[in-house]
Amino acid sequence: MEENNKPVVHLISRPENMLKTIYTAARTCYSADMPINIYNGTDDEEKMLKLIERVVGSGHYSVIEHIQVTFAISNVSRACTHQLVRHRHMSFSQKSQRYVKEKGQFDYLIPPTIANNEELKSKFINFMGEISKQYQELVDAGIPAEDARSVLPNACATSIVASLNLRELIHIANLRLCTRAQYEIRMMVKAMCDELIKVEPWLKPYLVPKCERLGFCDEDKSCGRKPKLNQ
Repeated sequence: MEENNKPVVHLISRPENMLKTIYTAARTCYSADMPINIYNGTDDEEKMLKLIERVVGSGHYSVIEHIQVTFAISNVSRACTHQLVRHRHMSFSQKSQRYVKEKGQFDYLIPPTIANNEELKSKFINFMGEISKQYQELVDAGIPAEDARSVLPNACATSIVASLNLRELIHIANLRLCTRAQYEIRMMVKAMCDELIKVEPWLKPYLVPKCERLGFCDEDKSCGRKPKLNQ
């Protein structure tokens, strides 16, 4: 069992000169000069940020699609990754339940709503133990792992490598950092954003819930953090 329910997230790949690359893409749209001359022609961070804020603020997101980042993610549940893989314009490599056999008690995540109730937590843990025994019985009987995995729950811990461009990461942050998003994926996406902000602090205003960027909530149900549009 995973005692620590927090996702473990590491940024393992990002382009060098991220800001300069986006600036070059944006400036190229408005310049007769060659892109390489634009790239080599400035190191003025304030100038670059000013243009990027204006272009992205106007909704021209194509310039940030040139930035690809990769995260190594572990200690998350299959339920969490099932949500993540629904997002578009991403690439994934995930621990396989077909080729990786579970040995002994499989690792799993307990949702906080269950972990905070001692009686239900105890029942949950016992049930995970029963599932593990059933899985092992199937494997010991010669059932292929790809079929035995059918009894494994969404709570199973998994690992995944996820790559995506900056536009998609901002989109995911805008959606999944909302307090109405499911707790585990919200924590995972926050960790992804925090990892990138550590090395690219200028991105902090973009990697936020969408209500922070819009100034209002456009969800059917609001957490109350921002007023609804019709208010």
